[in-house]
Amino acid sequence: MNALIFAAGLGERMRPLTDTTPKPLLRVAGKPLIVWHLDKFAALGIEHVVINTSWLAEQFPDVLGDGTRWGLHIHYSHEGPRPLETGGGMWHARHLLGDAPFIAVNGDIWSNLDYASLPREPLGDAHLVLVDNPEHNPSGDFALAGDGSVQSEGAHRLTFAGIGVYRQGLLDDWREVIAAAPGADETPPRFKLAPLLRAAMARGEVSGQHHRGRWTDVGTPKRLAQLDAALRR
Repeated sequence: MNALIFAAGLGERMRPLTDTTPKPLLRVAGKPLIVWHLDKFAALGIEHVVINTSWLAEQFPDVLGDGTRWGLHIHYSHEGPRPLETGGGMWHARHLLGDAPFIAVNGDIWSNLDYASLPREPLGDAHLVLVDNPEHNPSGDFALAGDGSVQSEGAHRLTFAGIGVYRQGLLDDWREVIAAAPGADETPPRFKLAPLLRAAMARGEVSGQHHRGRWTDVGTPKRLAQLDAALRR
């Protein structure tokens, strides 16, 4: 199993911190956010990790190198000056990920989820980790049904944690799903992953799990400071 870390965002809500440092390289409790994920991947026995980059892309190999210190092989998928969004970023990196299912994680989150709890292969096209709704996303994103399937709508919606296991097949019909969305006709294409997930949910191809432990979307300087303080305690 290989892994993908989304690290290409512009970090606009984190400015001025991200004026000089990409958000996944901001430090919490003494190490960059992205390193917390690399540590977990190494412990899981993953060998190849793809990191997509855009904003201040040159800093990632400077800080992380080729992954040798974790026993990993890091590959960089550079998207140019404008990020390709999550769907476009996954599509752009697909040739580096191989044909087997892979883990994809947002580089700007932190959690105490044990990655060993994730399935090595999803039952369908994707398996998502969901968490209780934080203050900044009170309405949630998706609903987790009693049979473990994830649905677009439901009475008890949870927030997508930015952690999932995917099959390459999720991307097969991306152009039909995305249709005329802005960026879809660019080269390389730029599009969000959420529409593909919702289409897969409609086919019954998405499962999920509810992580009830700690999780933070490090989207603002305040949340970064709060996480840093909590981990240092």
